[in-house]
Amino acid sequence: MQAALAAARQAAGRGEVPVGAVITGPDGALLAVTGNETEARQDSTAHAELLVIAAAQARRGSKYLEDCDLWVTLEPCAMCAGAIALARIRRLYFGAADQKGGAVEHGPRLFSQPTIHHRPEIYGGLSEAEASQLLQDFFAARRG
Repeated sequence: MQAALAAARQAAGRGEVPVGAVITGPDGALLAVTGNETEARQDSTAHAELLVIAAAQARRGSKYLEDCDLWVTLEPCAMCAGAIALARIRRLYFGAADQKGGAVEHGPRLFSQPTIHHRPEIYGGLSEAEASQLLQDFFAARRG
């Protein structure tokens, strides 16, 4: 989670919403690390999760990452949760809960739906205080 938090801090430094994501392989080695790039790309879909999944898939030469784990600093939205299912991520670890936009423990609770074809193991609340503080500080600076 520390690598994901570092990617989130780097994203904030670029003016992006501070969300970072990491994918680790079956041995725990880092396959890909990235942060949000929605502003830089002017692409509303350039969330950290989508970017890190694409990078890990390219590195492995496979659309499936069933023996890989995703670490992300914020509860994934519906779009990202859908991508996690499609990539068949083994485990999802996330930091801060997202009561407004989250889709794992909040909102549509995508992985609880009977029509979803893949459900990762889910572990929320990792480094939650630090991940939440990054977001709070970012948005407070934007308002202030």
